[in-house]
Amino acid sequence: MDWDNIVTQPLAILGGPKAVRGELSDELFHWPIVTEEDEWAVVEVLRAGSMSGTDITRQFESEYAAWQGTRYALGYCNGTASLLGAMYGVGLGRGDELIAPSRTYWASALQAFSLGASVVFADVDPESLCIDPNDIERHISPRTKAIMVVHYHAYPADMDPIMDIARRHNLRVIEDMSHAHGTLYKGRMVGAIGDVSAASLMSQKSLAAGEGGILCTDDQRIYERAIAFGHYERHGDGLTLPDLKAFAGLPLGGVKHRMNQTVSAMARVQLKHYPERLAEIDRALTRFWSLLARTPGLHPHCPPKNSGSTMGAWYMPIGHYASQALGGLPVEKFIEAVNAEGGRVGLGLNFQLHLHPVFNQADIYRDGKPTRNAFSERDLRQDIGALPVTETLAERVIGIPYFRRDLPDEIAMFAAAFHKVAVQADKLL
Repeated sequence: MDWDNIVTQPLAILGGPKAVRGELSDELFHWPIVTEEDEWAVVEVLRAGSMSGTDITRQFESEYAAWQGTRYALGYCNGTASLLGAMYGVGLGRGDELIAPSRTYWASALQAFSLGASVVFADVDPESLCIDPNDIERHISPRTKAIMVVHYHAYPADMDPIMDIARRHNLRVIEDMSHAHGTLYKGRMVGAIGDVSAASLMSQKSLAAGEGGILCTDDQRIYERAIAFGHYERHGDGLTLPDLKAFAGLPLGGVKHRMNQTVSAMARVQLKHYPERLAEIDRALTRFWSLLARTPGLHPHCPPKNSGSTMGAWYMPIGHYASQALGGLPVEKFIEAVNAEGGRVGLGLNFQLHLHPVFNQADIYRDGKPTRNAFSERDLRQDIGALPVTETLAERVIGIPYFRRDLPDEIAMFAAAFHKVAVQADKLL
């Protein structure tokens, strides 16, 4: 590829030729990778009629726990249910408060309402975009029970100070690792650092098996509470603690969280091949950002090299955008120009939960006041300005192509699209 020629040609949005040209490989973005091995694993479950059994799910749980480095793993019908199980597992209940980041999928927080608890949102670190340890303590109250840590877009949150805060205040830490299967924090696997972790295995996650979920912990009580809450069919051999065993036979949560065994069968195959697939995605995204190392206005969303922290499989990768380095070009204009080059880029962020009407206005259970305040003596709602870093992320974060294969020539074309627009940003002002 003639990089210098491509990046100096007129911008496509102004009539020039596109940077991304020719026919792209079907494999570059295709996910999940489904082979005959996956298909036969699922077919065997269907032929056996064991979709609602637990034998294959237990095999997957054992293998996942060994890979994750935790004592227990528990399969779920989806990631949302696994996070609800984790919340119940740590004892979140009526009147309690959960501290969470606001820029995340709603399932990191909203289920707290189902337990009679509420949510208080903390700001995020401007580099990692994960919950900021320096903003957690100001939100702690006598009702605070747990901290929800989201390893956002696969970047590991700063767990050491978070765990220190939790231990000093007698709080539990839940890790939402839905973006971060296989991510390392200072050499340790995320999902095995807090008190409990939970994650989605839905079809677009980096470890994809359908609408599944997984909970991991070393704590027997958390594990058994999760079983008691939504896995009634496993009460017989899963509950050993007397206070839980007394209620065996019916789910304490009135829910059914069992993982369908077509999902756990596929998950076993996906997990077996995941390390090699993760490694290729890491090579591809590292290559992309290496090509942009001298591009003004852009830098990668990833931990520093030699920190012992990694990006796992870079789930839904994003980058940092500095408008001032490009003469004040708004991020929306940059995205429009890169897409005109064939760049496949978007804003790449969840909306802000702390400003959504469901968290500030909805009276879900008809208490005569917002459900967020239903069991609290104080107003927990947060207005514009409450989380200044979170509220300005849309101006300085950009989605990038999620390469699933390390195909150098094709990745270089996408990198050229970004570089071409950045170095000619003055023509868009």
